[in-house]
Amino acid sequence: MDYKIREIKKHEYPILSDFLYEAIFIPKGMDRPPKSIIEQPELQVYVEDFGKEDDWCLVAEVKGKIVGAVWVRIMDDYGHIDDETPSFAISLYEEYRNMGIGTALMRDMLEFLTRKGYKQASLSVQKANDAVRMYQKVGFEVIDENEEEYIMVCRLSCDGNVQMAGKFLPY
Repeated sequence: MDYKIREIKKHEYPILSDFLYEAIFIPKGMDRPPKSIIEQPELQVYVEDFGKEDDWCLVAEVKGKIVGAVWVRIMDDYGHIDDETPSFAISLYEEYRNMGIGTALMRDMLEFLTRKGYKQASLSVQKANDAVRMYQKVGFEVIDENEEEYIMVCRLSCDGNVQMAGKFLPY
């Protein structure tokens, strides 16, 4: 699959609501919730007034169409660690999943955050979500958990490398 990863443009910010909905994990056998679910305050924190300081987004394009997005912001969300650690959100349209695009988006965002001087990034993920393995592959480690989800952190370094499972891998 031929795709391009780039920073989102300001006029494209509204598409983050679509990707927020796509990011909702639906366990096997469950129905998708109505799209209005993203209006709940605990989900709006991911997209409301996007574009402030510490808000960053990369998108993946296939033939000029945005098919996925990874965005971070410092927010009080499910993966909140502290007020200096950006939290991740990522999703792809279903037909573009399991092709390596999500992994590339994650790695590019981690590299971007490292260049910006962040020390770490965090996320929250349902334990049953297959994406857990991808997050571990790009360097996230479980630092806390509850019955349903993991809180994961990827430690970044000042020298332009991302720490992965105790090793530093250059980009």
